[in-house]
Amino acid sequence: MSASAVLAAAGGNTPSIPAPHIEYGQLSPMLVVFGAAVAGILVEAFVPRRFRHWSQVSLALVGLVGAFVAVVVLAAQGHAPRIDLLAMESVALDGPALFLQGVILLVAVVTVLTYAERRLEPKAGGAPADAFAAQAAATPGGEQERAAIRAGFTTTEVFPLTMFAVGGMLLFPAANDLLTMFVALEVFSLPLYLLCALARRRRLLSQEAAVKYFLLGAFASAFFLFGTALLYGYAGSVKLGDIADVVSGKAMTTPAQLSTTQSDVLLLTGLAMLAVGLLFKVGAVPFHSWTPDVYQGAPTPVTGFMASATKVAAFGAFLRLFYVAFPGLRLDWRPVLWGVAILTMVVGAVLAVTQQDVKRLLAYSSIAHAGFILTGVIAVNKQGLSSVLFYLAAYSFVTLGAFAVVTLVRDSKGEATHLSSWAGLGRRSPLVAAVFALFLLAFAGIPLTSGFTGKFAVFQAAAAGGATPLVIVGVLSSAVAAFFYIRVIVLMFFSDPKPGGPTVAIPSAFTATAIGVGVLVTLGLGLLPQYFLDLASKASLFAY
Repeated sequence: MSASAVLAAAGGNTPSIPAPHIEYGQLSPMLVVFGAAVAGILVEAFVPRRFRHWSQVSLALVGLVGAFVAVVVLAAQGHAPRIDLLAMESVALDGPALFLQGVILLVAVVTVLTYAERRLEPKAGGAPADAFAAQAAATPGGEQERAAIRAGFTTTEVFPLTMFAVGGMLLFPAANDLLTMFVALEVFSLPLYLLCALARRRRLLSQEAAVKYFLLGAFASAFFLFGTALLYGYAGSVKLGDIADVVSGKAMTTPAQLSTTQSDVLLLTGLAMLAVGLLFKVGAVPFHSWTPDVYQGAPTPVTGFMASATKVAAFGAFLRLFYVAFPGLRLDWRPVLWGVAILTMVVGAVLAVTQQDVKRLLAYSSIAHAGFILTGVIAVNKQGLSSVLFYLAAYSFVTLGAFAVVTLVRDSKGEATHLSSWAGLGRRSPLVAAVFALFLLAFAGIPLTSGFTGKFAVFQAAAAGGATPLVIVGVLSSAVAAFFYIRVIVLMFFSDPKPGGPTVAIPSAFTATAIGVGVLVTLGLGLLPQYFLDLASKASLFAY
């Protein structure tokens, strides 16, 4: 009997499977980015090599701008104050999701501009060269790599890889169930592992950084997945709202759940494992060991992208997980996060003082800032949520601008990242040194910069939430951090430049625009922050 006859015979007794309802219009920001990523793969396959670079740059920028326009349209339609659950309740459309998606997309636009820079590296085979390896699959230092450099090859795959990473980052803070969150985590993590290995200079260091990031990231992902399994065993669901109802006792308990919910072992163990996976992504102590090595070894434009966009996406998911699924367990997880935040602020600030490499210094600075952001998370109130959203927006553009400046200070070996090379930079190039000093002052939280407004907001929210001792530790850590920021400024402006030292390259309009955007956001959010604080406050309502 044929398959159709069997189906016809059993048709009357076979229950139909309802087709899922997908809200494509409301999911359009992510769909546009993933569509641009797939189109980028097709460009790699069919467009001639000499046209790929500008085709990929144009495609990536168009996709990101289109996705940002979609976010703005959704916000204008009232989705920010309103809350919706999409794609069979697996994706949330609410204020925090739209706010963070907008920040990620703007950060990605600036990142693509830094990727497109081809004036800083000497020409390879008569063709302009960028920061990425001529041929990623070639053995570092081998004949195949030298031949690729002579031929002027470029690794334009970085653009679709970045677009896939951005798509995963857009989904990560909007995921309303643990499985969707895990899929988003892997979608944006895997491209980042590859991007870290693609530096044109110091290829072995770059590949070592990628291997470290991959191995430690795989362990973190395993913790997250195992925690998801334990929580499913406890609550019988992976949806955040359902887990919250079971934890609070509002849900109807099935006979199968009676044995699992009588003890909190599965619940607390699963929550701890999820926290490990997310704390790894934000670079919090004691899960920070990958950060300095990966930031130093990765191509600097990729480092800027990781330090900004990844932190935004990871903290967005962190907020959604703890504020939506586990508000009833705050007495259990707040003390743990207190300890993590204190360790993160102190370790990041103290170890940064000993660093002699600019990229490693900024890496430990990133760790300290993760601790400052955690103080806002610990507030567990609307003010804390809005302050974290504002801090993430402010920090992202300062970080991107700082790493863009790092790409300009160069010697015969490429980027000159040792601090001794930056001595007297203010005399060689006063403008570049002044811009970098502005970013360092913003990191330090000096008034009239976005960093001051962000720190003031999270510390005020933490104090209102009863975490005054944590605020005191944060202020003291900020004072320690200010020391090494000011030390770099003194080195640039009050030291004599070394004869034959590094020079400051003149960038193209791409990197100049990226740095300019960083300066404008740093000053704008510092001098006129109220509009953006109000915007973050209006967006601070989760859907569940």
